[in-house]
Amino acid sequence: MFNKKNIFITGGTGSFGKRFVKTLLENYSPNKIIVYSRDELKQYEMAQQFHHPCMRYFIGDVRDLPRLQKAMKDVDFVVHAAALKHVPIAEYNPMECIKTNIMGAQNVIDACIDNRVQKVIALSTDKAASPINLYGASKLASDKLFVAANNITGGASTHFSVVRYGNVLGSRGSVVPYFQKLIDSGEKSLPITDPNMTRFWITLQEGVEFVIKSFERMHGGETFIPKIPSMKMSDMATAMAPKLQQHIIGIRPGEKLHEVMCPQNDAHLTLEFNDHYVIKPTIQFTQKVDFSRNALGEKGKEVTPGFEYSSEKNHVWLSGDELLEKIKLTQQDEQ
Repeated sequence: MFNKKNIFITGGTGSFGKRFVKTLLENYSPNKIIVYSRDELKQYEMAQQFHHPCMRYFIGDVRDLPRLQKAMKDVDFVVHAAALKHVPIAEYNPMECIKTNIMGAQNVIDACIDNRVQKVIALSTDKAASPINLYGASKLASDKLFVAANNITGGASTHFSVVRYGNVLGSRGSVVPYFQKLIDSGEKSLPITDPNMTRFWITLQEGVEFVIKSFERMHGGETFIPKIPSMKMSDMATAMAPKLQQHIIGIRPGEKLHEVMCPQNDAHLTLEFNDHYVIKPTIQFTQKVDFSRNALGEKGKEVTPGFEYSSEKNHVWLSGDELLEKIKLTQQDEQ
């Protein structure tokens, strides 16, 4: 799919972007991979690691539509990974979060349509499902913009979809490196927000592979959600440091006890496939698509009324040994 194509990644110097680039270079022969982000230091450092002739590094902000329009010239595929993601920082700087996560999303959409990009996938988060904080609400708005963009493409053949998944093991801001830092520094106890708190977990490589597969599966308008395991935060701490105590610090502002990826109110739009779920768009103006059969010919089925895919009610759980193995593989991939 990506051979001899031009691929554009917003926020490309982040954890996802670097792993996505690594995967593309190892498995495909792209014409160009364009990394678009604001931070010149991160771009400089990334260029030392990824200096293949196809690589291009563009300084730019998703808030800047003219820059996006120029940078996307002749681009075939876009992954929108740029976002302000820190929950408390978004609460403290709400308008900055809105400018990047919502207005920036619309800029990406407009630039994609103007340049007749073939396919676009926007990365989302479980916090966008039934959100209770500004970050989640801004990503829900972004998701709605990308899904609805399929209705405003006019004569352009651009197709937009969304990929939503949970916490990423080993990514910047993940609790795993935070716990490991405390363990390495000799702390006697690990902080736990709530002993019953659960989260969905996916490795960075699994996330990248799911996005690539979603490009192959998409018609345009879907929200793709992988079937991934859950784990209690207290069990995670025990697996990483079985000899350390745990102390309860309470749920932080804007934080949920359990996360949801397929809300109950979207059950009538949700389809179950073998290894993922799809939430259909609420409105289709310009295209009538049978989303129960994806572009690869895989068939999905409607879920039962009232269905909800939450980290608490998940049927698949991560054991301590499985967690440690995933952490080990993640660390090996980073070397």
